[in-house]
Amino acid sequence: MSVTQKVRLTCPLVHKYVELWGGAAVVALGGVIIALDPSHWASVVLGVLTIGAGLALVWHGLRAQTPVLEIDGQEFCYIRGRYVVRIPFSEIGSYYLLPGRIRSLGLCDPTGRPKIFPSVEGRRAGRPYLPLTAATSPAKVEAFMNTAGIPPRDRSITAGA
Repeated sequence: MSVTQKVRLTCPLVHKYVELWGGAAVVALGGVIIALDPSHWASVVLGVLTIGAGLALVWHGLRAQTPVLEIDGQEFCYIRGRYVVRIPFSEIGSYYLLPGRIRSLGLCDPTGRPKIFPSVEGRRAGRPYLPLTAATSPAKVEAFMNTAGIPPRDRSITAGA
């Protein structure tokens, strides 16, 4: 392993920023509604409800947790809020990326079998992958894993031929 410093990849979470900016815009709209006619009770109620909806959007956007991948000299670490997976490099043989609406990262042990992780949402079932985000670039993940020295899993039937 040639990694001597901690290297980090934070996956972009687009809907977090959309909710934050959208919520701020809705709060501003509520303020404009109240400012247009502050003497009428209907516009005050509508403005307060609009501000409440905007604050709810901002609160939900602030609670969104972005996945973070970290590597240092001894281990691979996946962090998403309070969910943390730490795996020593000696237990990782290769990786693979799952395409789809939400990209995911799968890790294999040195024999090539997928590693099973506890569910991110706290359900009892385990998963053979770690969820990333839809906006995560596969090229960035591949470069990150290349930095760690973890090779991609060869899915070819004719490997080595």
